[in-house]
Amino acid sequence: MTITAQMVKELRETTGAGMMDAKKALTETDGDMEAAIDWLRTKGLAKAAKKADRVAAEGLIGVAVTNGKGVAIEINSETDFVAKNADFQALVRDIANIALTTGDSVEVVKAAHLNGKTVESVLTEAIARIGENMNFRRMHILEGDTVVSYVHNAAAEGMGKIGVLVALNGPADKAAEIGRQFAMHIAATSPLSLSEATMDPSVLERELAVQTAKALEENASSAKPKPEQVIHNNIIPGRMKKFLAENTLLGQAFVINPDVTVEQAAKDAGVEITGFARVAVGEGVEKKSEDFAAEVAKALQG
Repeated sequence: MTITAQMVKELRETTGAGMMDAKKALTETDGDMEAAIDWLRTKGLAKAAKKADRVAAEGLIGVAVTNGKGVAIEINSETDFVAKNADFQALVRDIANIALTTGDSVEVVKAAHLNGKTVESVLTEAIARIGENMNFRRMHILEGDTVVSYVHNAAAEGMGKIGVLVALNGPADKAAEIGRQFAMHIAATSPLSLSEATMDPSVLERELAVQTAKALEENASSAKPKPEQVIHNNIIPGRMKKFLAENTLLGQAFVINPDVTVEQAAKDAGVEITGFARVAVGEGVEKKSEDFAAEVAKALQG
């Protein structure tokens, strides 16, 4: 498979790897981007890459909460300038409120009525009026005894670049107070799941494969290699434990008090976190192709 400059550029932006390392990784994996990321990690040339890092779309996340239910919606625009437009912000707020009361999917909300017209029709009219393409891309609904919301980098009340919902059980006053702190923590750390039990099994399998290959390769090149049973019984499990501590909400060190985990902080407050949602503008949306630096093209000729 031909490795293009765009592929090298994307891999570099995703992993922070050097140009030639990125090119070699793509060559070794026949252009498979996900496999190339794992190849770089195995060689110690890249950190764990989350798809959320590949953010390109503009727009806003709108959040709304009432009576133990919260919703976060994403409406994209072509430019960040439109996200600052008062008409666009009003549209995001209206659609978030409709989603909170009537919606269980994007399609249902699009068919719901807003000022006598369907949400989809209102969005189409806004596109013509504002002069930029827009897309009601997704929504998350979260329910619990108490649901708390938080918006990071707010453009207006209830909307911004990152929206977080946290569901908690326990006394409502305590849940509301510490729930906002947990929501701010989630905005900052972007955990992959609530706990090990709720993590996507494919994510765990992939991480285990990477850590196993990395540990075995490091051991093989070591001046004093350890017995293989030490690698499998101690080193690899230790690295997986660290991965879970860093990537599950309950296992993470609480940013406000790093001496305790989020799970312990919740227990100390007399509440239980039952779920969360973190939605950032443009997650997983690839950037449009642009002209690439001459150095990249030159490197590919080598």
